[in-house]
Amino acid sequence: MLATLDHLKLINHQAWIEADEIPLQSFTCVGQVTNQIITRRPETQEVIPAISLAARGHGSPMRLLKTNLTSACERNCAYCSFRAGRDFRRATLNPDEMANLYHRMAIAGLVDGLFLSSGIAGGGIHTQDLLIDTIEILRFKYQYSGYIHLKIMPGAEKDQVSRVLQLANRVSVNLEAPDPVHLSHIAPLKKFDEELLLPLQTAQSFRDGKKQQGQPNHRNPSLVTQFVVGGTDETDRDLLNFSEYLFRSLKLSRIYYSAFSPISDTPLFSRPPENPLREIRLYQASFLLRDYAFSKDELAFNKEGFLPLEIDPKLAYAKANYQDKPLEVNKASKEQLLRIPGLGKKSVDLILRTRVKNPFKQLGDLRRLGIHSSRSAPFILLNGKRPEIQPELWED
Repeated sequence: MLATLDHLKLINHQAWIEADEIPLQSFTCVGQVTNQIITRRPETQEVIPAISLAARGHGSPMRLLKTNLTSACERNCAYCSFRAGRDFRRATLNPDEMANLYHRMAIAGLVDGLFLSSGIAGGGIHTQDLLIDTIEILRFKYQYSGYIHLKIMPGAEKDQVSRVLQLANRVSVNLEAPDPVHLSHIAPLKKFDEELLLPLQTAQSFRDGKKQQGQPNHRNPSLVTQFVVGGTDETDRDLLNFSEYLFRSLKLSRIYYSAFSPISDTPLFSRPPENPLREIRLYQASFLLRDYAFSKDELAFNKEGFLPLEIDPKLAYAKANYQDKPLEVNKASKEQLLRIPGLGKKSVDLILRTRVKNPFKQLGDLRRLGIHSSRSAPFILLNGKRPEIQPELWED
């Protein structure tokens, strides 16, 4: 029987040396590669996998163990390294093992939170039960009250969704595609409406209703999803049209856009990787939908339904709408100001408060408030005049 840490190594596709149980206090964080934390045992140079940096709601970093209960899966998603039939060594942790392992990592000071998902083995409902069992052990046996992000499995039942909301701080259902047709190309055994969208809608209906009883910290968990970008022929318009529904109707906190990257021994291995800049433009556009009251119809798609890669979507909107008809900063509404490049929500609120007694007359008035005005200048009027555009001292 492999030790618990060795199972974790296999689940997360790392090359590990088999070992007996090791005191986790002997591991030390020694560095970081992108958002992956390197946590190493000095004597053996052994590394704990799957500890990543994530941002908390207020922006500070959090060390997150991102892992699965099992790398076994009965589904055949064409993009996935866990897909059924792929030739690699699988591993599984039972709920007691996973809860105990995370508990030991937490008390050793190696992690601040857990992101737990799973391959599907024995059906989505059975797999969801195992995930719930794991978190119940953590919450009640080990009295863990910290951050947990828990996946809702395809086809999870209503009572299971309710229990997940009671236990987790963040809940997610991976939709993977914007509609049933595109999903069928990359995940033919998944049913878009019944298995994926319905649990997401169910989760939001619970959040809209009475506050969940027994939930740590007595607050509703956030709700998120993920799309695979470029695994099939979906357009940015397809993704963002559906994203608008998810933000407006299901109140999602965030949508993750994951640029497709081919994996060996999968049906999509010969498909080229998606341009990472497309992923960035989708995130920028989604933030406009979520935070800046843009509608999907205000986004600058080309005739093929894609966002231009050479310009960010907020700047594209401003050039089309305000370059020839600039906005008067002293009179524009909050919604209008939020559409100006260089102005975020905090900057706009500051402008609205300040202009009541001190109307803006020149760019220096904005700079004194800490607003970087060079991006805004081509699209605004200050006291009825276009500002004189000069390079700001702190900009290259």
